[in-house]
Amino acid sequence: MRMLVGELRHKEYDVLTTREPGGTPLGRRLRSAFLETEESVDPLAELLLFAADRAQHVNFLIKPAIKEGKIVLSDRFADATYAYQGAGRGFPKKTVNEVISLATGGLKPDLTLFFDLPVEVSLSRANLSEENDRKNNRMDSETTEFYEKVRDSYMEIAENEPDRFKIIDANRSIERIQADVVSIVTKFLESESQSFVRVEENV
Repeated sequence: MRMLVGELRHKEYDVLTTREPGGTPLGRRLRSAFLETEESVDPLAELLLFAADRAQHVNFLIKPAIKEGKIVLSDRFADATYAYQGAGRGFPKKTVNEVISLATGGLKPDLTLFFDLPVEVSLSRANLSEENDRKNNRMDSETTEFYEKVRDSYMEIAENEPDRFKIIDANRSIERIQADVVSIVTKFLESESQSFVRVEENV
């Protein structure tokens, strides 16, 4: 994300970066309450907490920024709910889609980048990050089966929406990954006047 922002700002694009959950002051409190809690969280409460964060995020940050002509780069957005709470937690697609629609008001990214890794590689990297003092959260402690379902769901989105959803092989060097990212985003921006670009990771 930081490298992409640097490239875009060098090209004089007006860029806003954000994330989910936690892109707004309310969202940061929700993120802390949800991701750092040690108590069990009901799956429905999880689904609705992410929806509450997203509604605040969309209406008080993303939409105003787009209206001002900014490029919005968001670390995760609604596809994450479809994958994690839909496929991972087992909520019906109809329920998940209704919650997403309610929270977003129909707003959808123009371009989505999915950084894909085999689940075992991703979990290995997460464990290494934890050893290097990265603070893991409750979503980092699921089973391999859970993450396989999540990844399969992202692949389904990619198959259904190939124009929006771009898969990037993240099992390569940072330099090669970044070259692909810059190429995809730059070509897209050259053909669009306004953009909302989201970054996804499979774990």
